[in-house]
Amino acid sequence: MNTSYQQDMVFENSLHFAKSLDEKDTLKKFREKFYIPIVNEKECIYFTGNSLGLQPKTTQDFVLNELEDWANYGVEGHFHAKNPWVSYHEMFPDLLAEVVGALPEEIVVMNQLTVNLHLLMISFYRPTKKRFKIICEAKAFPSDQYAFQSQAALHGFKPEDAIIEVQPREGSSYIETQDILDAISQHGEETALVIFSGVNYYSGQVFNMQQICKAAHEVGANCGFDLAHAAGNVALELHDWNVDFACWCSYKYLNSGPGGVSGAFIHNRHHNNSNLLRLAGWWGHDKENRFKMGAEFKPIPTAEGWQLSNAPVLSMAAHLASLEIFAEAGMHNLVTKGKQLSAYLIYILEHINSSAKEKIIDIITPIHSEERGCQVSMLMLKDGKKIFEELIKAGVIADWREPNVIRVAPVPLYNSFEDVYQFGQIISKFIQ
Repeated sequence: MNTSYQQDMVFENSLHFAKSLDEKDTLKKFREKFYIPIVNEKECIYFTGNSLGLQPKTTQDFVLNELEDWANYGVEGHFHAKNPWVSYHEMFPDLLAEVVGALPEEIVVMNQLTVNLHLLMISFYRPTKKRFKIICEAKAFPSDQYAFQSQAALHGFKPEDAIIEVQPREGSSYIETQDILDAISQHGEETALVIFSGVNYYSGQVFNMQQICKAAHEVGANCGFDLAHAAGNVALELHDWNVDFACWCSYKYLNSGPGGVSGAFIHNRHHNNSNLLRLAGWWGHDKENRFKMGAEFKPIPTAEGWQLSNAPVLSMAAHLASLEIFAEAGMHNLVTKGKQLSAYLIYILEHINSSAKEKIIDIITPIHSEERGCQVSMLMLKDGKKIFEELIKAGVIADWREPNVIRVAPVPLYNSFEDVYQFGQIISKFIQ
């Protein structure tokens, strides 16, 4: 069975073919830079980089360096550590600029994802009696749903009145771009904010962020994105798309450790807007006068002006270790390989379906390459939980989502085409 899901790639379901792809892979050396968990006395097939990325082998050294500087300098480490802590966060914007498609001054690393989402909504969700609605996707990640609900309530609106969720069409698992644009147009005069995931956590659908942002601005609404499943996974051009704000975590595709520090983007056209409300903290205050401890807040005229507190250096050290690997690999190369891995996985799963007595797997991730990244979500039509448990026993670390979805994400830094082939061999044993 030869089917092409990449314009320049025709696949075969064979070990020889998978190994031939790996031999030609210019990113194959990066697998050696990560610890691969051991299951059944051998390296597992780790397909949950969309939930928690693997640990780079350099991470321990990066963190230990900061622990040593803390031990040697105490508080003076803020100024005399190898990477002085007072300016530690300033190393990240240049490293993240290519990852999210932004100018360095539009990026700041701080807090955790949902904290940043709330902080940015303080600035960009400014509802009025007439314009108060939030347009988002149905089945957004629960933390986002809770944030939207509580922000609406904070401003005195009932969430059920304020929040407009765009649903998939009947019989579909993902949302048509036209339906999003139609919802924005329909509710335009009442809409204060349009906010979507860059990639839906459940289906793996990549939203057309450029079109969504353009439509939001045309009706006078602000537009933001939660990039938890997009940053480090798909191509982003936040500055050129004119996105107002975005935030993301660092522990999924960005491999920076459980609960790792988050990132935020604020378009530079907003940096000097003195009328834009924000919650203020001393680390967002003018650097030249920060330690004078003045009473009046003067924000830094970059994304740093949204900071509240000084840098969580130990968490940031782990983030720095991973981002140096991203800089070496190149985001364009990672996106290209990531799409090829997921395309090969889709091909393998379709091959399994065609060989089985009855269809067992419904792929709910969009097939078209521009609408997906690394993740492929498998709706199991029969014995889903049992199959998932068998995968774990066989050394495959995947992710289960109720009611019957197995999410798998072969990521380009440490997964191979042979991983995808072997996954197909394992799962096919359980569904014949």
